[in-house]
Amino acid sequence: MTESLDSARLAAWRAYIEASQRLYTRLEDDLRTDSALTFADYHVLVLLSEAPGQRLRMGELASRLIFSPSRLTYQISTMQRRGLVARESCPDDRRGSEAVLTAAGLLALREAAPRHLLSVRTHLMDDLDDAEVACLTRIFERLGRRLRADRDASTGRPHN
Repeated sequence: MTESLDSARLAAWRAYIEASQRLYTRLEDDLRTDSALTFADYHVLVLLSEAPGQRLRMGELASRLIFSPSRLTYQISTMQRRGLVARESCPDDRRGSEAVLTAAGLLALREAAPRHLLSVRTHLMDDLDDAEVACLTRIFERLGRRLRADRDASTGRPHN
């Protein structure tokens, strides 16, 4: 029983990886074609746009993006040169810094978001089969619940 369960999980994991890689490649291509943003740019902008004051500490941003600190530093520096974000010292911790959404970053996000959502719907419908969509849906739902619980815990709100 354990062996078949493990092989079923392994097969589901492989299906998820293959589907998500295919989807990611197509979405990355569409996003770059329409807006010159990378997926990483887009996700940083989304997180900052949803944060209080449109700013997040670098450590919190790295954990939400699952980036290493060096990868995040590179990402933010690249986005800073393009005017999408600013980097400021934290008022309550001089050793730390925060990424801050700029007006140009918010504009880039607003322009890219509708096309990105259309791209997601198009590729989910056209490029993935039903089993792949179901697999990705389960994972995204689980991730969404975890992120909402984390957000609610940090703000002191009870989660549903």
